[in-house]
Amino acid sequence: MHLSNELSLPSHRRQWGTWKSGVSLLNTGIRHPGSVMKNVIPIVMAGVIGIYGLIVAVILAGNITTPTVGTRENVYSIYTGMAHLCAGLCCGLSGLAAGGCIGIIGDYGVRSVGYRTSNISVVFSTGDKSGGFDHAEDDGAGGGGGGDENKLFVGMLIMLIFSEALAL
Repeated sequence: MHLSNELSLPSHRRQWGTWKSGVSLLNTGIRHPGSVMKNVIPIVMAGVIGIYGLIVAVILAGNITTPTVGTRENVYSIYTGMAHLCAGLCCGLSGLAAGGCIGIIGDYGVRSVGYRTSNISVVFSTGDKSGGFDHAEDDGAGGGGGGDENKLFVGMLIMLIFSEALAL
């Protein structure tokens, strides 16, 4: 039971995180195709969470001892079973939280980087180009606010790294 918790909980949230980040990647790819390969990082990081559960499951499966043959004496105690169950739940629930966090950060991060790159207004335009969300400064790079795009991308990457650490 503990091995199934380790494998199923992170996998469900990993799939949700991959889906959430993938939808925003496709949405951004339509508006700005040049940023697709750069913004694949949340999908890859969501996929790594399932590997953490697999590693812990293999380690714990190796620690399960078989009963002695002929005597029907079980050497796998209740204490060891409960310790393995708690380890599985700890790994599974932390993977669940990390996958959800990566999915939400990936969704909003990829969309905001794509919006900033393609100079798409996030709020309704007032006709006034004095600043705010409606006006994106062009720094001469030709693709919109290149410096702002990189700042948003680095911020998203740092948040993804710290949310991935939840699963460790």
